[in-house]
Amino acid sequence: MVLAGGLSHEREVSLRSGSRVAQALRGVGYEVSVKDADSALLDWTTKHRPDAAVIALHGGRGENGSVQTLLEMLHTPFVGTASAPCRLSWDKATAKELMRRAGFATPRWVTLSHTAFRDFGAAGLVAALGEELSLPLIVKPLTGGSALGTTLVHDVAELPAALVGSFAYGELVLVEEFVHGTEVAVSVIDEGDGPVALPAVEIVAPGEVFDYDARYTAGMTTYHTPARLTDDVAAALSATAVSAHHVLGLRDVSRTDAIVGADGTVWFLEVNVSPGLTETSMLPMAVAASGRTVGDVYSSLIESAVARGR
Repeated sequence: MVLAGGLSHEREVSLRSGSRVAQALRGVGYEVSVKDADSALLDWTTKHRPDAAVIALHGGRGENGSVQTLLEMLHTPFVGTASAPCRLSWDKATAKELMRRAGFATPRWVTLSHTAFRDFGAAGLVAALGEELSLPLIVKPLTGGSALGTTLVHDVAELPAALVGSFAYGELVLVEEFVHGTEVAVSVIDEGDGPVALPAVEIVAPGEVFDYDARYTAGMTTYHTPARLTDDVAAALSATAVSAHHVLGLRDVSRTDAIVGADGTVWFLEVNVSPGLTETSMLPMAVAASGRTVGDVYSSLIESAVARGR
């Protein structure tokens, strides 16, 4: 069973990911049913008892542990991280704090609630932010993906509008110091012998921010796989991604997003427990650069999930 769609701002991306992984699995011999995360899912799963599930849901239920909890209660093996670590990783500030405590660099940040923004007034909060963090700043929803609701702020006067834009996607917002450097994504897979980092993908977006359009419009962004980094920096980047997989208790597959500074420092940004599988997503690029196919990798991960179920 491939789960795709769901009720989130990333529904269309999820449908594309689900369609692509389903096609890849059929190509290596699996019988695949693509199901939406809706009210019919529980009854269908109970009746048909699929051997395993692949979660191609992005945002909301697909990454915050909700659908993982359902599958665990139904005793349906699935590819991906268990429910509890999903909840930790879904909260960007929690993931950053855990990585910071483990000794990894992550840009300074604060979190703000819509309630505080409304009750205490925008002017005071904006002034406090300007004293606490250094410009430029990235403003983004505390949860969610695909850079929805994300804005780069160069001037304090731009902060109120940026906060309002992020609050449209959730009650909590993360405001983070912007780090100049090379944006990279590192996918990690664990086929039973421990997590291994795939070749890093370097992202060269047309603007300053790798936004939704740059992510999902073919040809808009240039990707380099492997990333154009020195061997030492590439090794440090891979080690950070594998460590994030360990520190956050992830399983099977994950993707760490990071910035490599001009001095070679690796800055952890966030982690994704349900990486995209569309034609412009970084995980398939990394898999291809490693000399394999998405069908081969997910076939191996499915077999691991089924073995766990036994």
